[in-house]
Amino acid sequence: MIAVLYGFLITLVAYLLAKPLNRRIPQIPIIVFGMFFIIALLFVFGIPYENYMSQVNPVFNNLLGYVTVALAIPLAAMRYDDLPLKAMVGILVFASISAVAIPMGLAWLLHMSDASIMAFATRAVTTPIAINIATLLHAPISMAILIVILSGVLGAAFSPWILRHINDERASGLALGLAAHAIGTAQAWQRGSVAGRYAAFGMAVNAVFTAIWLPTFILYLQKM
Repeated sequence: MIAVLYGFLITLVAYLLAKPLNRRIPQIPIIVFGMFFIIALLFVFGIPYENYMSQVNPVFNNLLGYVTVALAIPLAAMRYDDLPLKAMVGILVFASISAVAIPMGLAWLLHMSDASIMAFATRAVTTPIAINIATLLHAPISMAILIVILSGVLGAAFSPWILRHINDERASGLALGLAAHAIGTAQAWQRGSVAGRYAAFGMAVNAVFTAIWLPTFILYLQKM
């Protein structure tokens, strides 16, 4: 229990140190600063990374589920009466399918193993749902988590340049939520409440849609 507390405190201190840096350089997601601070703190205190992970991983894996459910709070604050439903459905379907097909296609072209290709299929969704999909598809969970986190970090990091000519906060937020998941949603909240709510909406709806069609489609193909 004490080791778990130490691991939690290290993570909390890393976050508190990363927050002011993220305010100074908002283009770099806070999770990137946090990772470097955690590595530095583990080095200073002489704590092996494997020990740190074994203690805090179960705690944060459980918290991921609660955080995902908590996204319903900003969604409840959205107005849906002026939502362009047909356009949104088309965007969500295209984003979900392309976010699965392109990484899987690249992994196949690189002659990766079947399990690795299945791990790339989870790139489209946020981490808690990616873990469940990876379990259903018998893909390596650690690889699926790495792919999701890297795609979120890269999407959030490059978003200021990619979205610099887009003035509609709804479009910016939706793009961040669809492409960069939870990290992109956090980045969208830094742009404003409208962008943050639309990012949460895009991430949540895309995750539900992908979690339904992707395992069903892949398992059907495997049985053929």
